[in-house]
Amino acid sequence: MKKIPLLVITILCFVNANYLIAQELSNYWKNRLVCNPMNLSYRYRPETKEASRREAADPVIVLYKDLYILFASKTGGYWISNDLIKWDLVLTNQIPTEDYAPTVVEINDTLYFMASAGTNAIYKSANPESGNWIKVRDSMPMKMTDPAFFLDDDKRLYLYWGCSNKDPLYRVELDMARNFEPIGNFTKTIFANPKKLGWEGDGDYNQSDKAPWIEGSWMNKINGTYYLQYAAPGTEYRSYCDAVYTSKSPLGPFNLAMHNPFSLKIGGFIGGAGHGSTFKDKYGNYWHVATMTISIHHPFERRLGLFPVFVDNDSLIYTNTAWGDFPMQMPDRKISTANDIFTDYMLLSNKKTATASSSMEGHEPSKAVDENIRTAWAAKTGDKGEWFIIDLEAICKVAAIQVNYFDINSKTYGRDSLDYYQYLVEYSQDGKVWNNFSDKRNSKESLSHNFLVADKLTQARYLKITNYKIPGGVFALSGLRVFGYKNGKIPSVPDKVTVLRNEKDKRKALIKWEPVRNASGYNINYGISPEKLYHNHYVFGVDSLFIGNLHDEKKYYFKIQSFNESGRSKLSKMVLDF
Repeated sequence: MKKIPLLVITILCFVNANYLIAQELSNYWKNRLVCNPMNLSYRYRPETKEASRREAADPVIVLYKDLYILFASKTGGYWISNDLIKWDLVLTNQIPTEDYAPTVVEINDTLYFMASAGTNAIYKSANPESGNWIKVRDSMPMKMTDPAFFLDDDKRLYLYWGCSNKDPLYRVELDMARNFEPIGNFTKTIFANPKKLGWEGDGDYNQSDKAPWIEGSWMNKINGTYYLQYAAPGTEYRSYCDAVYTSKSPLGPFNLAMHNPFSLKIGGFIGGAGHGSTFKDKYGNYWHVATMTISIHHPFERRLGLFPVFVDNDSLIYTNTAWGDFPMQMPDRKISTANDIFTDYMLLSNKKTATASSSMEGHEPSKAVDENIRTAWAAKTGDKGEWFIIDLEAICKVAAIQVNYFDINSKTYGRDSLDYYQYLVEYSQDGKVWNNFSDKRNSKESLSHNFLVADKLTQARYLKITNYKIPGGVFALSGLRVFGYKNGKIPSVPDKVTVLRNEKDKRKALIKWEPVRNASGYNINYGISPEKLYHNHYVFGVDSLFIGNLHDEKKYYFKIQSFNESGRSKLSKMVLDF
């Protein structure tokens, strides 16, 4: 018998795994599907003087003793997972979980924690699952916002911090033998430069020249290169991103990386991929966990997203946010590209016909199928029995549904014992006979972005969600998002693509293309060379896109692909800006 090389076996295994996801939803792989925003028990803010809203931001994930531990601002605790899929909440009052922008580092099998507000006290725990922590230092000599620990390979510890629309970011080495005492004077690292760096331009689409907020330091060392990331231009914007500087020393000097921003997601259902942290999983894959924005009830109404990270042969680091709020398969092995985890489940619900039991003025059913987390359908009440129906307009193979709640008239604050959702999701082929897709009528889960995966691919045209209980306010959805396949023709490759760079302000460009007849949307891929199209921005139902996040001294290359409910086209011909 002829032997098959190990590499071929590995490739065949991965192909087969994705085939099972696409065709059969095997029990193993369906339990490894996730979708941004992350499916977490986001906490309501405790203040009764402000609008009732959920919040989590500025995340840090560490792999500690084979467990992933996720810390974020304003959570009342932190989450623990063994697979980056299912997360359990640990509540504790022994560390300042109400402070913003926590940082965590493992030193000699012990976790050390510090956050922004107060005195910047430092705590430690060798058993974070218990929620028990010990304070080891009362304060730091300098007042810090957005601190970030970094432990180098030689066991020397460094601290980076800063959050301002006026001041730069800072760094200093810490002396662990003297209980984290700073060594020498702290020095400056990164200054804002919005006149040259388009991603620092203010606004959802970097359209403003208002001074940006520079914040959220984080350091990684990969293959001998130090990557110092920072966030801009502001946490409330869809353009909120992380950029990166590099050095051969943890204290610099730092040079702007050729590819930037390092993490960016403007298009799609939810935008924002800034102020986060980058970490390595159990299989050697890098991930970026970042802040995503809703920012309707308050600028700090935020969620979390998780995206794969890669380092290319030129040591350029980039976060792949393409299809960043579509389902992905959480890997159980080393991956080489984001295609290894994309499931090819397409969005079936965008702009489809929707009806409801009742609607508030300004919150019509169409607002829950417009792929915008900042708009919502709302029933007139929060009563049991209020319902919402989507007509997919053809029988499709449904693989998963994401139920995204929206707070309207809510008076819920903190982690209340009644803070959970109960509902029933049903499907039908004719709108008359209904079957259960997911029964959450007895659930006690506080999951405002619950991602529900079918036991098997479900033939359905209609999807219905019926309310049984909400934490407060009216029954409202920013998106009932349906994923799967529709039998049909994949759209053709976009043609006549042009890029018009603004001659007076080269941070900005306008991309245009010929509309594809059966396309529902387009994914614009662009970057600093033909082989490095690391940026992505996908849009629905338009034939042009304004981009304001370019470096004014670099040339950019563009390719576009179209997509619909049946799949994605190949990429268009390369276009260079001019």
